[in-house]
Amino acid sequence: MTSADGARTEPRARGEWARHWRYPGLPGLDLLRARYVRHAFPRHAHDGYVIGAVTSGIEAVGLRDGAIRAGRGSIVLINPEVPHTARAGVPEGWAYATLYPSAELVAAIARETAGLRGTPGFVRTAADDPGSSRLVAAVHGAAEAGNALAADSLLRMAVARLLRRHGGPLPARAPRSAGARTAARAREVLEARMAEPPGLEELARQLGTGPFALLRAFRAAYGMPPHTWLTDARVRRARRLLEAGMPPAETAAAVGFTDQPHLNRHFTRIVGVPPGAYRRERAAAVREAGTGGG
Repeated sequence: MTSADGARTEPRARGEWARHWRYPGLPGLDLLRARYVRHAFPRHAHDGYVIGAVTSGIEAVGLRDGAIRAGRGSIVLINPEVPHTARAGVPEGWAYATLYPSAELVAAIARETAGLRGTPGFVRTAADDPGSSRLVAAVHGAAEAGNALAADSLLRMAVARLLRRHGGPLPARAPRSAGARTAARAREVLEARMAEPPGLEELARQLGTGPFALLRAFRAAYGMPPHTWLTDARVRRARRLLEAGMPPAETAAAVGFTDQPHLNRHFTRIVGVPPGAYRRERAAAVREAGTGGG
């Protein structure tokens, strides 16, 4: 199967669909509404927060300390840079409406409404909270209707409510151990050499450690091995390049993927939609903002 931009795509399971987009009336926020059956998100993390309202089926979320299951009326809450996976928890899959607010947006709402000190975050990953779930779905509905006043109001109400009910200050970062410092240096090297990264043995030698010691340190620091983290980082950078208007084929080369199908496969697994669809939605949002829509 080939998409409109020429990239090979995996056919969706029957009943699967997804829209990942931005609404100009809600700066600092990405939206995803989807139903997945076979699709499974590999281990990855986000720069900002994840607020997901499950509307049908069951979502199974994998975390460092185990898995949680969230059904209809539940809210899934994931803080920035928390590695996780997601897949269907039942054969019929799951549907959800998800908000991806930036750290800056959540911090601003927390300062104004929640009275939280320090960095705001969520103290639980899932909660049975039908009221909040309906609010999250209502944000999507208002954005899809082009009602900026309602969408912004509902967004702030939803985030404030979730912070009051399930929020708290994130733990202060402990001083870095020697292993954590090694992992951070490895991450810096991989970010700088994303298109042509070193092998594990070369990277370990460059950092003055052994391959297995580096693997252990990196996994402890970031919740995934270096190669998994690198794929996630490439997709994050690809998102920024696509948002800037770069074609998918050029984006694939810029971030170090072998070719466009390689980008398409990993991007779709992690983001939930193909890169071509992602780029088109971003371009549409820019056009709408430029014409004063919303």
